[in-house]
Formats: sequence, C-alpha cells, structure tokens
Amino acid sequence: MPTDMQALIDKIDALPPAQRAEVEDFVDFIATRARRLAALDRLLAIAPALDAAGAPPVSEEEILTEVQAARAERQRRNAGAHRS
Repeated sequence: MPTDMQALIDKIDALPPAQRAEVEDFVDFIATRARRLAALDRLLAIAPALDAAGAPPVSEEEILTEVQAARAERQRRNAGAHRS
C-alpha cells in the first residue's frame, strides 16, 4: 500500500467514531457522485447513435418517469437487503 494511503488510513483511525462515520458518509457521497457522472457519460455517449438511428427524442416527463422507477426499484432492493 502506498505510504500516502497508509497515512490517510492512520489519520482516519485516529478520529473518534462519530467523525469516522462522517468520513465514511463523505466517501459514500463521492462514490455515488462518480457513479452518476459515469452513467451520464455513458448516456451521452450513445446519444449520437440514437439520433443517427432516428430514435425519437425523449421528453422530460419520460425521463422523470424512468428516474422515479429506478429510484423506487433501488429503494425496494435496499429495503429487502436490510431485512436479511
């Protein structure tokens, strides 16, 4: 493990439990943001192919419906995982 990584781990280990939890929450936030940006990049990468194929544009309402459905599915999966 690189020394700078070990130094970071040592700093985190030295924190009180409540602050370690804050660090974990922040890392989760950053990871979620990175996944969302990667998903957006993948979506934007296929946009020219959709346009060239003559696919009709998607309305804001359709996008919102898909986002809400994906969030509901994620919440359903997370609820099931917490019951295990």
